[in-house]
Amino acid sequence: MIKEIVKDIVFLEQKSELATKDDIEVVNDLIDTLRANLDSCVGMAANMIGIKKRILVFTVGDTIIPMINPIILKKEMPYKTEESCLSLTGFRETIRYEKIEVEYFD
Repeated sequence: MIKEIVKDIVFLEQKSELATKDDIEVVNDLIDTLRANLDSCVGMAANMIGIKKRILVFTVGDTIIPMINPIILKKEMPYKTEESCLSLTGFRETIRYEKIEVEYFD
């Protein structure tokens, strides 16, 4: 189901909890909501739809990849870039990495 995008900064700053098998509908809702926003978004986290769980989805070409309980194991080659977010207005400078190694459930 397509969900409304949360814009409450206080909520967005809260720590997310580990996801469980019972959270599969959150994954489906994130995928539906991302598909509805593909013109302006390449990825979404569960907190963006009001769920404090460690779940995100993102696009690689035409494929949407879910990551459940992701953990960054390694990051290399940092660079500065600007990005925006459906939950926040405007653009922000941030550091991203050319290579990352992530462990997650799918």
